[in-house]
Amino acid sequence: MTATLPPEVQQVFDRFITTEFTTVDGGGQPITWPLTPYYQPGDPCIDVTTGLGYPKKAKDARANPKVAMLFSDPTGSGIEAAPQVLVQGTAEVDDRDLDANRERYKREIAEKLPSTQSEMPPKVFEPFIHWYLTRIYIHVRPERIYVWHEGDPAREPQLFDVRMEEVRSGHVEEPGVGHADPSGGEVAWDERMEELGARYPEAVITLVCPDGFPFSVRVPVEVDRAAQRVRLGGAPVGVPWQPGLACLAAHDHGREFKWQRNFQVRGDLIEEDGAWTIIPRKLVGGFELPPGGLVSRVRLNMKKMRRFRKTAKRELAARGR
Repeated sequence: MTATLPPEVQQVFDRFITTEFTTVDGGGQPITWPLTPYYQPGDPCIDVTTGLGYPKKAKDARANPKVAMLFSDPTGSGIEAAPQVLVQGTAEVDDRDLDANRERYKREIAEKLPSTQSEMPPKVFEPFIHWYLTRIYIHVRPERIYVWHEGDPAREPQLFDVRMEEVRSGHVEEPGVGHADPSGGEVAWDERMEELGARYPEAVITLVCPDGFPFSVRVPVEVDRAAQRVRLGGAPVGVPWQPGLACLAAHDHGREFKWQRNFQVRGDLIEEDGAWTIIPRKLVGGFELPPGGLVSRVRLNMKKMRRFRKTAKRELAARGR
């Protein structure tokens, strides 16, 4: 399917530094993280990876191969007036040869982001970061693609391989699947929530469609501290809104990807006063390398790195290594 797409869409897959990649876990919760996509024009799949030390994305994709990739942040791509592109596709998890995956990842990251090589430790230290360099690849075969030209989700998207009437109505020809309703319970409020609407005037909202595929779009956000809500704006067109579990992902990175920050808010998507709102139930910080020196980055991530190393050892042991 990708080979027949317009060149400007294939260019987005090839040149964007990040894509917002979503899996759906066993409880119906969409989980969205920014990942680096790998694609050559004409390839049948768009690839992303996850480290052996944090394999949940791969495990969720293996259990439920319906995934989504949103290309909404053109920072560092060099593309002017880039479209916002959503890919809904089927994932194949590739961990058959972890050694080959590690070498492939080192080669591809050097080709796509050459400036990051100065941030990598010398080769002698690679055994200490095997949890990061040893990669599980996820190959995503696109099945449905939405293109909001000039990145404006308020414009009607161009669709490939789906009828617009199905998207608007929320009714599709494929059989429906179980949908996770709002969870309810206590509101989780973290001081980092204050970054939404300030450092991050926009964020990526992801819900699950009636056919089970995640649906993501970047929209303006505003924090309502008094009500402990995150209000969604932008009036995006083509979104199959419905109450349920949702994920709001915020991230940014440098033009050369020498630094990156990210976190997500998982919660309930509800309609209030004619607009859509997130009630936060959990805030999760990702593996971040914010602007600053090596020492501060190590301090920030030390606990996570220890946990990732332990997880990687378990994963290797489970594979008889």
